[in-house]
Amino acid sequence: MKNVSRSPINHLGREVSHLIPAYDDVIGMISMGERDTLIWQLATPYLQTRDNDAHTLYSYGIARQLLRHIPQAHEHIVLPAIILHDTGWSTVDEYDAFQAIAPDRDGSYDWAVFQHEKEGARIAREILTEAGIPAADIDEICEIIDGHDTRLTALSLNDKLVKDSDKVWRVTPHGTDVAMPRFGLNREESLRINSYRAYDVLFTDEAKNMSLALMAVECMDLSPQMMELRENGRLND
Repeated sequence: MKNVSRSPINHLGREVSHLIPAYDDVIGMISMGERDTLIWQLATPYLQTRDNDAHTLYSYGIARQLLRHIPQAHEHIVLPAIILHDTGWSTVDEYDAFQAIAPDRDGSYDWAVFQHEKEGARIAREILTEAGIPAADIDEICEIIDGHDTRLTALSLNDKLVKDSDKVWRVTPHGTDVAMPRFGLNREESLRINSYRAYDVLFTDEAKNMSLALMAVECMDLSPQMMELRENGRLND
């Protein structure tokens, strides 16, 4: 768990917290608003398999930043879609789900991927209706969810952002963490396979740039030079 409390150590020796800018003055700071919080709360019971809840939150954060740089996309479509896109995995047995996404998959479990998309669209429609989302928006969101993995083309710019947010997650620290025990990999192997499976299928340059930046940080974290710093007690991790 990340340490979010104030450090008990202050090498400077004096208080500077009054100089920290206000939350809304810092570009890139995000949190869920009322609409998305409600959708998240309704979706949570369907996301408690294979780290899908945390995956969804990280993908949501990625989507928020992509929307900042691609304002032509519609946040009222992209954000509910990314929150709900993997709810359908709740209807798939965990063994079947792992076989469906395995690096050596042979297609015999593709039905599980299709099922999670179809069921995800069904669950999303129920949740969005309960949340009071307009019918036209519900239709578009569900259309995006139904095919977000298996459809190799994008229906719209909104669809591109949902797909990209989902895939960029693979090269986040959390994405790397998750793949290691799933497939028995070390950290570098996890980064390599996730990066290889993600980059070429990204639609937007913004997502590709974000992916490369995340990869660069992880590569340096795994470098012999950083390992030496860590072994010598020079890192605060």
